[in-house]
Amino acid sequence: MSVETRNPTGTDLRAEIDRLRKERNAVILAHYYQKPELQDLADFVGDSLELSKKAADTDADVIAFCGVKFMADTAKILSPDKIVVLPDMDAGCSLEDSCPPQKFKAFREAHPDHIALTYINCSTEVKALSDIIVTSSSAETIISQIPEDQPIIFGPDRHLGGYLNRKFDRDMLLWPGVCIVHEAFSEKELMKLKAQYPGAPVAAHPECPPTIIDHADHVGSTSSILQFAKTFPGDTLIVATEPHIIHQMEKALPNKTFIGAPGADGNCNCNICPYMALNTMEKLYACLRDLEPRIEIEEGLRLKAKQSLDRMLEMASGTIGEGDLGRV
Repeated sequence: MSVETRNPTGTDLRAEIDRLRKERNAVILAHYYQKPELQDLADFVGDSLELSKKAADTDADVIAFCGVKFMADTAKILSPDKIVVLPDMDAGCSLEDSCPPQKFKAFREAHPDHIALTYINCSTEVKALSDIIVTSSSAETIISQIPEDQPIIFGPDRHLGGYLNRKFDRDMLLWPGVCIVHEAFSEKELMKLKAQYPGAPVAAHPECPPTIIDHADHVGSTSSILQFAKTFPGDTLIVATEPHIIHQMEKALPNKTFIGAPGADGNCNCNICPYMALNTMEKLYACLRDLEPRIEIEEGLRLKAKQSLDRMLEMASGTIGEGDLGRV
């Protein structure tokens, strides 16, 4: 008679993850948009690129990336000798999906005089087709270094690209992708919330549409928004990005109130990233146990993609991931 085995649950699950972390010599990374329980057990919590950089600097043999696939791919690009696992390989990104490599290649070939500045939320193949990768924290520093007469393709996020065009009076050619999370915010509902909390500033991610950005007191990356939360003088902040970042704000600033900006239905539930939500404690346990699903990238492709990442780090390394959290 076979003996049924059961996966651990609750506190046993957390203990097993910690055991496997030590046994595998693994570092666990969690993006700000992950569930609170994943953030709380991670070795590092932060923005995607800074997490990959931190993991590369460790002596870990295994990187378990609680995020989405392009983030785990970036970790593998920077740490080719480490095993990189993702709790759920279906954890994708609407921006990555919006920019298929073959279509992006054809777009580049149709505009041979343009250089390609590409947001990090894209596939490894698109990174390999790009000149410089940017993050939401590094994009402004990088664009300010590019001559005004140099034509630029910016993709895949048209809202981030549009924000940068307006701020720098550029005319970058924009790929028409959007983040489904930030696209869901409602200007009408945000105005209602501002009326309910008069004087409360709004912090918004630049992936938001201009109708949201126009009402923001602070626009920046997730790390930048977290820093703003620590320094703004009031006691209430409206946050227009994926609401799981509020967990870090509440931990750091328990005496302040943080309110997620609403979607069209009047609440922030529609702004929870469905891809990030695919990762769970149970899947993290399984991927550390089995070292699967595993990220694999062909070496020639990895090196091409790394060139565009290296160019960004050369031009703006001091801006990457300011404010990310390491576990004490």
